[in-house]
Amino acid sequence: MSHFEAFVLALIQGLTEFLPISSSAHLILPSEVFGWDDQGLAFDVAVHVGTLAAVMLYFRKEVVALLGAWIGSIFQGRRCAEAKLAWMIVLATIPACVFGLFMKDIIEIYLRSAWVIAATTIFFGLLLWWVDVRATQQDNEYQADWKRSLFIGLAQAAAMIPGTSRSGATMTAALHLGFTREAAARFSFLMSIPIILLAGGYLGTKLVTSGQAIEFGALGIGLAVSFVSAYACIHVFLKLVTRLGMLPFVIYRLLLGAGLIAFLLSQ
Repeated sequence: MSHFEAFVLALIQGLTEFLPISSSAHLILPSEVFGWDDQGLAFDVAVHVGTLAAVMLYFRKEVVALLGAWIGSIFQGRRCAEAKLAWMIVLATIPACVFGLFMKDIIEIYLRSAWVIAATTIFFGLLLWWVDVRATQQDNEYQADWKRSLFIGLAQAAAMIPGTSRSGATMTAALHLGFTREAAARFSFLMSIPIILLAGGYLGTKLVTSGQAIEFGALGIGLAVSFVSAYACIHVFLKLVTRLGMLPFVIYRLLLGAGLIAFLLSQ
């Protein structure tokens, strides 16, 4: 992997990880259009660390409060809004872990194709638009209960299908359940912390046992660029989503899906 490829792929990962536009749809473009090789395990780990660091730094106050309250609820029986939200995030993470454990190989073999990504990019974009238009937008993330959290967690699990978008699926589910746009985004971003941590740990374990050669220059670029772009993306999205809604991202998804289909038909 050249340093230019590392920069482009890390930028794509950082910008698309937290926007409802599907990172997998974007990451397939360089390989399809330019014939770039797979970036490898080491690079995957680097960009996961970068995006994880970005979301944890951005929500550092919330992370400290939620983690402290969660630990306090376990060892001291502490009950507060932060402890409840922390447990809801834990609950929402479980479906993706179970789904990933049993379905990962099937998804990799049968669903990781450009045609599937094009179809899911369009379908879930339209679903996001339909839900956003009808959303009541009454509740914040602290009003999540176990039923809502489990439903959003199931949406996160379904987002393992390439082209769906983890953030897009979870925000769609949260909006459907009555969350405000900002609350849906914040809950989705906080949910991303344990799932990215688990995914990064899994990939890191595979890397250690694979004996794969590591090119530290590309890794450094991947980590730094994914961190900066993800942090900026979170900040801008939270500023704009309450004013613009989801329509700009829906339009982008439709154009991207249509572009992918046109490219595939031209081959």
